[in-house]
Amino acid sequence: MNQEPALAALTDLTVEVDGEVLVDRVSLRILPGTVTALVGASGSGKTTTGLALLGEYPAGARVTGEVSVHGARIGYVPQHPAAVLNPARRTGALLNDMARQQVRHLPRRERRAAAGERRVQAHADAQLDDGETLSRRYPHQLSGGQQQRAVLAQALLLGARIVVADEPTTGQDALTKRRIVGELASLAARGIAVLLLSHDLDVVRELADEVLVMRGGRVVEQGAARAVLDTPTHPWTKELLAEPRNMPYADPGHTGAEVLTVGALVARHRNGGAREPVLRVDRLALRAGECLAVLGRSGSGKTTLARCLAGLHRDHSGQILLDGTALPRSLRERSREQLAAVQYVFQDARAAFDEHRPVLDQVARTATRLRGAGRREATEEARRVLSDLGLDGSLIRRLPARLSGGELQRAALARALLARPRVLICDEITSGLDPVTRRSLLDLLAALIRRSDGLSVVLITHDIGTAAPATRMAVLDAGEVVEEGPRDRILNAPEHPFTAELIGASRGWGAAARP
Repeated sequence: MNQEPALAALTDLTVEVDGEVLVDRVSLRILPGTVTALVGASGSGKTTTGLALLGEYPAGARVTGEVSVHGARIGYVPQHPAAVLNPARRTGALLNDMARQQVRHLPRRERRAAAGERRVQAHADAQLDDGETLSRRYPHQLSGGQQQRAVLAQALLLGARIVVADEPTTGQDALTKRRIVGELASLAARGIAVLLLSHDLDVVRELADEVLVMRGGRVVEQGAARAVLDTPTHPWTKELLAEPRNMPYADPGHTGAEVLTVGALVARHRNGGAREPVLRVDRLALRAGECLAVLGRSGSGKTTLARCLAGLHRDHSGQILLDGTALPRSLRERSREQLAAVQYVFQDARAAFDEHRPVLDQVARTATRLRGAGRREATEEARRVLSDLGLDGSLIRRLPARLSGGELQRAALARALLARPRVLICDEITSGLDPVTRRSLLDLLAALIRRSDGLSVVLITHDIGTAAPATRMAVLDAGEVVEEGPRDRILNAPEHPFTAELIGASRGWGAAARP
């Protein structure tokens, strides 16, 4: 065992809430310049373990064991960055405050320039392209990946000796993910310790020195990264490492007429007093019974397109047609039938639920609000759909905080299905999920498409593997659709250089990232 002095350590940590053990006798040491990875399914205890280093626990938690931090400053990058970004302040406001605080010792005339240099360097370290422009936007005007990198920039600016990175590559495309891997590797090379909480096994393979595989709060396998990932011994580790699904989501031979059509769409964001174009789509169509994957890197306009389709982003021109009839730009102007026809499943399922109401009640409300179903009828239908998606019993009567990320994502899918939609928009619904939960959710999505009568899906994703089983693909870059066509042609004979680069990067994992 490495006897180098640890920056921090956990010894037999156990965290229990209301009789439920979240973390069960976990021990680990955080050494300078190393990357320690906690790997496991949603709800396995990774985040609870990582937050213990910061002295943060769930409300009402009973904690035993020892947590020791030896004078090291700890930075934290959460899985859901929107939860720590103030929606009422521009994204760069806190970064500016931190930078100004760090240069207060300088003469007054030098502070502004010095703070600006630190801010720019933090943007570069976090791979936040065009960071000065993005820092003037509010959090809701950034993609999930941009939000994540904005929080990472804040953590790096702190100069922490330990960085707890909770799913830092969640929502990132292959190109951006590789840059973030390189940055985390460079932190380790400078002597900074990284505790990586991740379901992305490609990233873990390239970065980690040591891997702890967790299930049900316990460490079921632990050791050097190469040994654990190349020759796993525990059945659960082997399941995590299993190959992803590759069966088509939909049957290409059973697609119908165009159900949703986009024409001459230009979407804008406000930046100060100006309205900046962020997305242009000349024409894009979705046919009944097909799955259209919208693929691109973080900030390419994928989520903005999805929000326009759903009526959540009204600042746009052009047309969005449902069965040839124009949809109003704003959700508030759409009829109940139009709202039911186009349903949206958010990337951050936790933020999409009311934390004070049971999941079952929130799912059932969709049938009541959009279809006029009675309370008893809606509740019974909600139970049935939730059960079909693998959620039943006491689980669905819990508050959202008591469900894992994968369970909440299934509940969000059930809530949308209770509207009986024609079009289902899934915005990065697998980006925060472990491989086992991701395969399960995508299998459910495929089953829904195939057994429904004409359900169409727009699958927003940064991940080639998630997009690959779609019927067709549309590739976005810098707010433009650079390529669109059948999935086989896009994957095997891409015509645009960016598409080729994106596909090449996703297939290029395996070379060592550590300097």
